[in-house]
Amino acid sequence: MKNKDDLIPRDVFDHLVDLAAFALPEDEKTYLLDQMNHQLSAIRELEAIPLPDDLSVTTHGVEYGKDGKPVLRKDEWAACKNANEILAQAPDLEDSYIVVPDIPTTELE
Repeated sequence: MKNKDDLIPRDVFDHLVDLAAFALPEDEKTYLLDQMNHQLSAIRELEAIPLPDDLSVTTHGVEYGKDGKPVLRKDEWAACKNANEILAQAPDLEDSYIVVPDIPTTELE
């Protein structure tokens, strides 16, 4: 990056690591911070490329409306032809519902 002010400062990065409850050795922290700043630099370089105002949004396989947002698909119900075969593979069923174990939770310090 050309401007030091555009870098993610080490104290901000360390705070994010603490918020995410990661336990990273110092060398991994340094490596990840460096990689994040390289990625941020690449994004800023792409943002700096001038584009015409009338350039339409282009993606593969997604249609966009005149408002620039993807067109929502129709919400249509379709029956599953082999539901019983799929349910037969479940380890535990109750009234045709798959029974799953409780997810244990712990408090973060």
